[in-house]
Amino acid sequence: MPRRRPRPRRPEPPQRPLFGGHQQVEEWPDGDWVVRKLTGSTSTKPYRCPGCDQLIPPATPHVVAWPVDPASFVGTGLDERRHWHNGCWRARDRRRRR
Repeated sequence: MPRRRPRPRRPEPPQRPLFGGHQQVEEWPDGDWVVRKLTGSTSTKPYRCPGCDQLIPPATPHVVAWPVDPASFVGTGLDERRHWHNGCWRARDRRRRR
């Protein structure tokens, strides 16, 4: 009886970022933050930016950030997420807290 060839393994599909954005960890003076950049097409409702206290209209590219949990190096959760204008996020260390 002839030997069967083993089936080749299928490669696992690449993990797609959630909500159509790219996610990374950034180091800031107030700690490490998970940052996800959203495109305008994935933003479907308005959010209030904590940096300038202005609305981010739907379909506007912006940043979602939340603190990293140091124990597991994973974001702490959905309740900690904040939506920021791109410029407000970049300038947040130069801005006074409201």
